[in-house]
Amino acid sequence: MAQQITIPLSKSTLRPFTLQDARSLALHANNLKIARNLRDAFPHPYNLEDAEKWIETTKYESDNLMLAIEIGGEVVGAVGMHRFKDVYRLKAEIGYWLSEKYWGKGIVTEALSAFVRHIFSTTDLIRIQAEIFEHNKASMRVLEKAGFACEAIHRKAVIKNGKILDEYIYVIFRQ
Repeated sequence: MAQQITIPLSKSTLRPFTLQDARSLALHANNLKIARNLRDAFPHPYNLEDAEKWIETTKYESDNLMLAIEIGGEVVGAVGMHRFKDVYRLKAEIGYWLSEKYWGKGIVTEALSAFVRHIFSTTDLIRIQAEIFEHNKASMRVLEKAGFACEAIHRKAVIKNGKILDEYIYVIFRQ
């Protein structure tokens, strides 16, 4: 999937990452409140080397799409889509995060809604899902505002920071 996409929004812009984003990415991503809601592959602390490595990997994704959330020339978050393979090839998983500085302003809801519209209009995907840890009620609300519905709760499905958690599966389908 081509990564050369820019989506201007009222509160932010979605665009590909560049190496010049590494400093602002490291600054905004280095937050335990963010890391506790993401998979262990998202490190904490999050440093400049982590940011540079992440940006480098986004260049080589072919079936996936990772975009920066930019506000005022700074990368303050990200949205991403990972396409499944084989018999699951018409579905994808999405993920996102945003700097705590911008929480509660509708930025992720707007970005996620635009991102989903873009995915459905440029791919053959029919299903997009998000997997949310049980304690992340704010993210569940974001997904609901963006048109997703809770499809399932996988009991005791993940371990994060030594704690066994339920995983909520939110889905949206191509209209």
